[in-house]
Amino acid sequence: MPHSGLIPAASLKRLGVSQHTVEALVGQRELVRLRHGVYVSGEHWNAAKANERYRLFVRATHFLGKRPVVVSHESAAVLHGLPTIGAWPTTVHVIDSDATGGSNARFTTRHRAVSTTDVVQVGGIAVTSLARTLVDVAMHATFLVAVTMIDHALRTEQERELAARQRGIRSPAALTKTDLYAALRPDLSRALRSKAERAIGFATDLSANPGETLGRVRMHELGFEVPELQVCFPDVGGHDYWVDYYWRSIRKIGEFDGTHKYTRGAVLGDRDPAEVLVAEKVREDALRQDPGCDSFDRWDWDTAISPRRFYAFLVKHGMPSAR
Repeated sequence: MPHSGLIPAASLKRLGVSQHTVEALVGQRELVRLRHGVYVSGEHWNAAKANERYRLFVRATHFLGKRPVVVSHESAAVLHGLPTIGAWPTTVHVIDSDATGGSNARFTTRHRAVSTTDVVQVGGIAVTSLARTLVDVAMHATFLVAVTMIDHALRTEQERELAARQRGIRSPAALTKTDLYAALRPDLSRALRSKAERAIGFATDLSANPGETLGRVRMHELGFEVPELQVCFPDVGGHDYWVDYYWRSIRKIGEFDGTHKYTRGAVLGDRDPAEVLVAEKVREDALRQDPGCDSFDRWDWDTAISPRRFYAFLVKHGMPSAR
């Protein structure tokens, strides 16, 4: 679709759509106004999740820009396809050579310029590189948001490199923590450097999704022992089973129950939800009988997203304290 789903007012005008008709379509929710002069179809907007809605807003704001800027921070993150936990910003973060640092306008937050070597093109838009973006987020966002994005990037970069290698294709090396540490500017304040290093150090390529990252971050913040991740239980009922979390000292298995397991999509594919539920029950029953498992606990997003609720859950189920 032209403009990646955006519908500029000029395009509507060329098609002979009057402003009166545009306003009527907006009133009927056939069109949604992203910014003055940029629209998206109501069907596209209604089907879009929060990531895609913010991505559209970023692209619309960039489209209306009067002079070249580089999209940065969370705004670059959404263009790189990184997930977040919580709300996306209400402005578009950009690098502006004329900015003195952190200046805000109604639709943009401007930051000081970075090296041109830290800039790449994503969908025709100049954005900070993946490493630069993750470091910027680690310095300025919450620990949870930063770790969520770094976890995702480390995992998907490993998957990308592996897939290319299996097809015999030469591709850039996967992003690593070493790359992120190297992206920390030497002129950073001690506080910003420490904040970024803490998020980078805690991140891992073993979290399969943001829900697993959420649980791990919550355990850490609440003072509980962070378990081993993606541990294999070999030859359990004739299968090799991998579990999300494992506390070896007390032989406890923990699993994050995301609804994506039981709804049609990339994970479920064409399988019936009931079939998946039965397979999960068989898997859990087999793991509970394994000598390496004394207990097996599950939790969902609503439990982990609330520190108070998750703390009560962890205490009730005997999760070991980090202290």
